[in-house]
Amino acid sequence: MTAIEQTEAARPRGTRLPRRARRNQLLGAAQEVFVAQGYHSAAMDDIAERAGVSKPVLYQHFPGKLELYLALLDQHCESLLQSVRTALASTSDNKLRVAATMDAYFAYVEDEGGAFRLVFESDLTNEPAVRERVDRVSLQCAEAISDVIAGDTGLSKDESMLLAVGLGGVSQVVARYWLSSRSAIPRDTAVQLLTSLAWRGIAGFPLHGIDQH
Repeated sequence: MTAIEQTEAARPRGTRLPRRARRNQLLGAAQEVFVAQGYHSAAMDDIAERAGVSKPVLYQHFPGKLELYLALLDQHCESLLQSVRTALASTSDNKLRVAATMDAYFAYVEDEGGAFRLVFESDLTNEPAVRERVDRVSLQCAEAISDVIAGDTGLSKDESMLLAVGLGGVSQVVARYWLSSRSAIPRDTAVQLLTSLAWRGIAGFPLHGIDQH
């Protein structure tokens, strides 16, 4: 059950929940409000109302709006990182691995909760704590991709990282464009197109120690 589904299930005011369940409920409500309104326009009153709790209950779990936003950001940065790592580990076929990684980004932005907006389109990127988290997850995703590239091609760490940053950046930018443009192209087709583009480039680097045909 997602945080937003937990919010819906637990919304009636006065319901007593275990601390972890209440925290997840509040995070789900906060996600809805932050995605819809942005950080600056959102108010703790709005989040408490959305969760169906009093504001003191909200403050028992999160001392302020920034702390709540950062907790939510941590959750969804970790979700993206795990999706990329899972995609990379899903197959040893490199073309399929590229496709799975591309699809991980498309799936992430397509999630109905809109959490990707907190990571890639935040209106709070001038806040150092937010910028640090966004930069860190982008770096971690690139490092995961880079490890595979370096291991398979024998390219240096710096060379592999440069390619990995490019692949990750293209994936998230194109996925966001695909979603925002309300493209008639189905997700599977969009992923195939982007994979073809990326594979034509990355396949130009032969497998380390193997003649690639």
